[in-house]
Amino acid sequence: MSEAVSSGSGALRITIRSVAPDRPWAWLSAGWRDFQSVPGVALAYGALFVVGSFLLTLGLWLLGLFYLVLPLGAGFMLVGPVLAVGLYEVSRKLSYGIKPTLGDAVTAWRANPGQIMGVGVVLMLLLLAWIRLAFLIFALFFGAQPPSWELLISSTLLSAEGLPFLVAGTLVGGVLAALTLAISVISIPLLLDRDVNAVTAVLASLKAVARNPLVMIGWGALVTLFIGAGIAVAYVGLLVTFPLIGFASWHAYRDLVEIEEA
Repeated sequence: MSEAVSSGSGALRITIRSVAPDRPWAWLSAGWRDFQSVPGVALAYGALFVVGSFLLTLGLWLLGLFYLVLPLGAGFMLVGPVLAVGLYEVSRKLSYGIKPTLGDAVTAWRANPGQIMGVGVVLMLLLLAWIRLAFLIFALFFGAQPPSWELLISSTLLSAEGLPFLVAGTLVGGVLAALTLAISVISIPLLLDRDVNAVTAVLASLKAVARNPLVMIGWGALVTLFIGAGIAVAYVGLLVTFPLIGFASWHAYRDLVEIEEA
């Protein structure tokens, strides 16, 4: 499957490949090799999000909004692809034999700022939609009063009555996460790598998912597992899991997409 697209630097032909169902494991392996190549950069980038998560949690607690921690933690999956743009840049430079720095990672968005920001805005809107829907689902099952942290845990995670709520929340969150994956799995790495517009990048991403549905289901499950595990251990696990998934995502892009001058 191929498509000629226009870019600022001329016409490009973007070819979407079909890949084997086990390729996500190869992406993780390649991501781990990148991690081992620049452990300092990887850990420092991950630390930015560990510290940021702690500060956000502290702010919510001080504001009496601690009940937002769970939906925001789940919502990290929705905005993670754009937050990982610096990790894509690290893997991109390593692929060219260039030793990247943390500065390269944190300024990576400058490669195509307007278009990357455009996709980022879409992902942020999905996050806001998730938070709104999470509250609506909670209100449907437990009433409209914002819950305390103790009530949230006891009513949803530690009681049989919370099972329908968890099922509904998981289904809605899963749909939004699948939409996020479809939009972003190729688009943001492509916008970093090439001078294309956001619409072209998103269409390429949607085509990659449509051409490799089983692979993308497996990849989405692995991303959820690794990022969820990183968050579950008081965010500290993100030191490793977030960079690992970011690096692996770059290799997923390179595996799924071939770009030629048209």
